[in-house]
Amino acid sequence: MTTANVDPLVARMRPFGTTIFAEMSALAVRTGAVNLGQGFPDTDGPPEMLAAAAEALRGGRNQYPPGPGVPELRAAIAAHQDRFWGLTYDPDGEIVVTAGATEAVAASILALCEPGDEVVCFEPYYDSYAASIALAGAVRRPVTLRPGADGRYAVDPAELRAAFGPRTRLVLLNSPHNPTGKVFTAGELALVAELCQEYDAYAVTDEVYEHLVFTDAAAPHVPLATLPGMRERTLRISSAGKTFSCTGWKVGWASGPAPLVSAVLRVKQFLTFVNAAPLQPAVAVALALPDDYFTGFRDGMQARRDQLGAALRAAGFEVFSPDGTYFVTADVTPLGGRDGIEFCRSLPQRCGVVAVPTQVFYDDVEAGRRLVRFAFCKRPEVLAEAGARLRRLGEDG
Repeated sequence: MTTANVDPLVARMRPFGTTIFAEMSALAVRTGAVNLGQGFPDTDGPPEMLAAAAEALRGGRNQYPPGPGVPELRAAIAAHQDRFWGLTYDPDGEIVVTAGATEAVAASILALCEPGDEVVCFEPYYDSYAASIALAGAVRRPVTLRPGADGRYAVDPAELRAAFGPRTRLVLLNSPHNPTGKVFTAGELALVAELCQEYDAYAVTDEVYEHLVFTDAAAPHVPLATLPGMRERTLRISSAGKTFSCTGWKVGWASGPAPLVSAVLRVKQFLTFVNAAPLQPAVAVALALPDDYFTGFRDGMQARRDQLGAALRAAGFEVFSPDGTYFVTADVTPLGGRDGIEFCRSLPQRCGVVAVPTQVFYDDVEAGRRLVRFAFCKRPEVLAEAGARLRRLGEDG
């Protein structure tokens, strides 16, 4: 028997090829297009944080940090969560630092799910969620978010209830939500909490956009862990990348009751072991910045949302304005698009802009077939150039 012509990758991971982000970013480089596909800012984070990183690098903090993370960062995470959300966590035992939120999500799922366990998630979902569930040998049970008449995505309570069952192990909740920009409402969160307790399930919450909820949002951000009965069954995940415009640093964290955090740490230590020693003290500095940093960051991103949204509408898209995050989704149907992947692959040649098709984030592909995602976490002049290029679509039509 020969293995020369056999894909050596384990079967459960074969559906996962090169990520759509890598494909679209490579297309942007190849064509010289404005890259509004991948969600990374084109400016650096706060100068206080950058100065603290430089000081740590020069000060010899370049060896392995403690497994759970450096003490000052864990203390800063705890203080930050108490300050903004009224959540109290013990830095020694209830917080673990990870290589970004992506590792925190993966380690949580790997730590908590046996093969065959079911994970309730909301589609469209960030692509690493499906891969992490597959790595654990678990089964995803997606609940589809659909835009309503007001342009905001919502949860069908009956669909959510139907997704839970005797094999449900955890629910994976991302709010504010990538790619839709949805902020889950009080009623939706209450139903998630009710079902978690009814089925004795854990919750893993990805809250990396916790500080990017806009002033005109339909609902404020409310961590699921603050709801009655949920702190003891919730792992709350966030990171420095989005809030402090340092996506390449990959410094994230998970917070929760000690038994859950211990489970994550015992898996995480065999993934990356530890990470980003000189960057961790710098993130501690950033987390303690005054309130006006966080409100200014939000307001600046809200202005960019409005700038890009106006350009997309002028180009002919149907735009679903987000309540949070870096992203806006749009329907390509008014421009004659029938398939988001085909549309995004042709967009650089048509007008010199790159976007991401959101259908790749759905199990129910038809629900997202004509939707695409644009990132607005770019400098205003870059968004202005993208808007000028997008107007070519209307001129062609």
